Amino acid sequence: MGIVFKQTFNNTIVTFVGFGIGAINTLFFYTNFLSKENYGLVTVILATAALLMPLLTFGVQNTLVKFYSSYKDGEESTAFLSLMLYLPLLIIIPFALFTFFATDFIGDFLAEKNKEVRGYVWYIFLVGLAMSYFEIFYSWVKVHMKSVFGNFMKEVFGRLCIAILLVLVYYNIIGVDFFLKALVGVYVLRLLIMKHYAFSLEMPGFSFKLPKNYISIVKYSALIILGGSAAVILLEIDKFMLNQYVAIENVAFYGVSVFIATVITVPSRAMHQITHPLTAKLLNNNDRPELRKLYKKSSLTLFIISGIIFLLIILNLQELYKLMPVAYRGGMLVVFLIGLTKVLDALLGNSNSILFNSDYYRAILVMGVMLAILVVVLNYILIPAYSLEGAAWATFIAIASFNAIKIGYVYSKFKMHPFSLDTLKVLLLLCVLGGLFFFVNFNFYPVINIALKSIIISLVYIFVLYKLRVSEDVYSIVSPYLKKKSKQK
Repeated sequence: MGIVFKQTFNNTIVTFVGFGIGAINTLFFYTNFLSKENYGLVTVILATAALLMPLLTFGVQNTLVKFYSSYKDGEESTAFLSLMLYLPLLIIIPFALFTFFATDFIGDFLAEKNKEVRGYVWYIFLVGLAMSYFEIFYSWVKVHMKSVFGNFMKEVFGRLCIAILLVLVYYNIIGVDFFLKALVGVYVLRLLIMKHYAFSLEMPGFSFKLPKNYISIVKYSALIILGGSAAVILLEIDKFMLNQYVAIENVAFYGVSVFIATVITVPSRAMHQITHPLTAKLLNNNDRPELRKLYKKSSLTLFIISGIIFLLIILNLQELYKLMPVAYRGGMLVVFLIGLTKVLDALLGNSNSILFNSDYYRAILVMGVMLAILVVVLNYILIPAYSLEGAAWATFIAIASFNAIKIGYVYSKFKMHPFSLDTLKVLLLLCVLGGLFFFVNFNFYPVINIALKSIIISLVYIFVLYKLRVSEDVYSIVSPYLKKKSKQK
């Protein structure tokens, strides 16, 4: 896994930096510099835009990855890349016209519970549009195995800009209205920079000639819209539906809890930047042995990293809450349930890449749509009854079900699964550490308590993994350091 591990390592560093900035924004700047209502408004705008994104891309970001490596002819490749740029316009133009003529209708629907949302229909559309073409250009660079800069733009750039804007709000240099306009501008600027970088790697010829397999491409893209929409619905529909049922400040509270749990996805997001195009290449070359090897390694590596992050979050959550405003404290069950779904996602390894880049993508798309419907129904039932915790339960049930189906489907079609005896070893180790350290607390300042407990748990975890030699990647990283220390002694 040379190129995979190298770029995953670089992407992990970048993603952790991005999430570090995001943590400062989410846990401290937003909660202290904006009112609860305005923070809730930002959460609704971004969540709704994210729901639009897979629709506006026309599935092109996945289509680009699946088909790009199959083209050997330069003229066909040019025609394909040009089609990738034009295809989303089939949805974007009609959607823009609908938004223009039905702005009031859309605003009334979004503002059924919270009137503050009504005036921000175009903000949502423009952010969704910027997100969509950004993902297309991000896939453009990923097929060239150049994912680190794109990952920086995705994870760091936007959050850093927003942090600066929030500081400007705090010092009354700009108002909240200007902040919300600038928020849209940040996403547009991020798109333009990504476009420039993508074209620097491969400038499209802007050909109006269609590639020979354009029918297969369009069919795949149209179906991938369903899959992409289903995936985003599973992730974002809870915040969107909370806006329809509870006061907008509660959306902010829920958003904070979800962000804390989402830190667990950092290694997955980093690894998938490179495993996604690599999986497509292995499938196109019909290299099943390497695909099986990548499947198991990606699952084990992600479980090792995501599992310890989940454990550190849960064991330090009470200390973290002490650093936040009183209104945002609580929601431990939300963090636990959403966090557990992220660990389950990590266990899948590159399952999603295998399914979406294989000939079996249609079946999994249908399953995804059915589960998206399930999560909407569960939210409809559970949010009115249990509020924020109901939304968390709905997400957990739907995603756990979907993941079980995906693992079973990959096994039925490819006769391989991501688990091994090492997976069980890691699970047992996490459970033992969780049981041991749940009752261990220190009486220092919360930041010191979090750091001290995290360091102790992490050192024990890494040492046991090293001794058991659970993962060759982990062993190869830790081994040189331990050997240096032993020589010094």
